[in-house]
Amino acid sequence: MSLRLKFNMIMILASILGLIISGVVSYNLFHQHARDEVIETASVMMDSALAVRSYTVVELRPLLNRINTDKFISQTVPAYAAGQYIKQFQTKRPDFSYKEAALNPTNPADRASEWEIDIIEYFRNHENESELTGHRESATGPVFYLSRPIKITNPDCLACHDTPARAPESLIAAYGDANGFGWKLNEIIGAQIVTVPTSLALDRAMREFVIFMGIMFSAFVVIGVLLNLLLNLFVIRPVTQIATHADEVSMGTLELPELAAAGKDEISMLARSFNRMHRSLKSAMGLLSSD
Repeated sequence: MSLRLKFNMIMILASILGLIISGVVSYNLFHQHARDEVIETASVMMDSALAVRSYTVVELRPLLNRINTDKFISQTVPAYAAGQYIKQFQTKRPDFSYKEAALNPTNPADRASEWEIDIIEYFRNHENESELTGHRESATGPVFYLSRPIKITNPDCLACHDTPARAPESLIAAYGDANGFGWKLNEIIGAQIVTVPTSLALDRAMREFVIFMGIMFSAFVVIGVLLNLLLNLFVIRPVTQIATHADEVSMGTLELPELAAAGKDEISMLARSFNRMHRSLKSAMGLLSSD
């Protein structure tokens, strides 16, 4: 087995091992980054919806309440404002969603679905929990959800959600008296739920992983080619020349030019040693011939 073959076999094995280790590490890092990105996106959506709710309560509702009308103004409801904000957001990102799901909502559109009911029941059974996250399959693919409980802590809310008799007539006219009543103070009646698709971030992470591994593989190939060139230039070619000279000298051919031995590396030292041996052998043969 030649020196070049041994060298390349060791280099290939080391490269494969390096690619496997770097592939495993980078794959986990890229996917962890994608998961963190999804969580951060969901948190931003949730905080944005909460900001819209706060703006509605603090600034918008007082202004709209000054309007002298018997018609119920939906824009005064924080959940409605947050929902409209998300609808505008969904015009460009339809796979993202926000919903204030309730077991007994005033607006039937807010009624919790089967999987949302499970989240609400979780918060009702774990009142100390303030957040629940997880993954699920949707019609458009896998999604990550971030949810927080909706708890009635403001007694003013019961003015619209205690009994139909206490509710504003405009509210009854808009939604009827069958839904959204019977709420209790400090009761968890629903959950704010944000869903974010995970496929976008994961696909992007996979593309980045493939590009990274392609660069790593190309780098190993380039390094391998360069090392082979250097090996051939500084090791194999000089050693082959020394071996050829040694064969000719062993066969009795002494009239050979000396090997080039410039430099201070080990191959040059070997060449100088061979040249000294060659000169010594040539002198000894000359002395024997003269006798």
